[in-house]
Amino acid sequence: MTDSDQDPELLRAKIDQETAQIPWSSLQRFFAQGTAIWVDQGLDLVDVALAVAEDSAERVGFWMSEGSVSKVSDTQARDWIQNDAVVWAVVVRPWVLVQESE
Repeated sequence: MTDSDQDPELLRAKIDQETAQIPWSSLQRFFAQGTAIWVDQGLDLVDVALAVAEDSAERVGFWMSEGSVSKVSDTQARDWIQNDAVVWAVVVRPWVLVQESE
């Protein structure tokens, strides 16, 4: 059974439980691999992760087109390292979704 075959509420609960704050420096290897995805603070990280897990191209595409979801940029990664940033993160293989902590 794939994540997209799971009950949406169970999948949401699983994603929510797996979301945690982590130092950006611990996620550098995912950035280097091109699998770190930035999520704007205006979005719910769990909602975005659920859409990715369900392979909802329409929702994810909309967020990407409006600039609310994108690969982590070199500038973001550099700033987060320089500021010793802690981010919210959740893994939705092969991606690691990250959102700045407030």
